[in-house]
Amino acid sequence: MQKKDFSVFQLENHETKDVLDSHINGELTVIWRNWDEIINKPEMIYLNSVNPGEIKGPHRHKNRTSYFFCIQGEMIILIQDKNGKYHEIEANSGSSKLVSVSNGISAAIINPSNDISKILVMADIAWKPNDNEMENIKFDDYNLNKWKE
Repeated sequence: MQKKDFSVFQLENHETKDVLDSHINGELTVIWRNWDEIINKPEMIYLNSVNPGEIKGPHRHKNRTSYFFCIQGEMIILIQDKNGKYHEIEANSGSSKLVSVSNGISAAIINPSNDISKILVMADIAWKPNDNEMENIKFDDYNLNKWKE
């Protein structure tokens, strides 16, 4: 089976109810369960904050597959697939999208909004300082400045 460059998963949402009168008091979004076939087993989970109008990356992980879920604000995951084509995956804290970027695929996280965005990131390999697992990339044939205008 050939691994995809990236995937977008629509996640499960469930209304939650008050214990006294059963009125709807919120929602629960399932990001990962140990029996889901989305992530084998996350070895690292962290929160990534992106300031307004900023871009993190682009870079490529040599060994790690990363999974992104926007928990506050807005994000665009800009992905360059193996054929050089760019994909702009938009998500916000109101959507239930989990974006997977496979190892060896270049990507950037963009915050197009005027507020800080917070993104929950899960990875199948834990990051270690100075492990040289990440490589900075330039998207020379893509106009990253369009997100700063």
